[in-house]
Amino acid sequence: MKLLEMFDAPIAGLQDIQQDNSKPVWRTSRKTKLTLKQIRKLRKMIDVRNYEKKEYLKKVKEQYSAAATSQEQPSL
Repeated sequence: MKLLEMFDAPIAGLQDIQQDNSKPVWRTSRKTKLTLKQIRKLRKMIDVRNYEKKEYLKKVKEQYSAAATSQEQPSL
């Protein structure tokens, strides 16, 4: 989770409060079971984050890469 995600309003489609019914119970040692729907949703979220990260890294490389120089070396 990014720091900005904590303070900004939640992005539509990433978290559904109505479907989040996994409330922790005191002294319960069992883990909650994920449904296939929840697993698919997590997979999509991870894929989107990976895509966004790749696009961000492309932008950063483009911004900070060495400028291509097309000047010729003077001949002696």
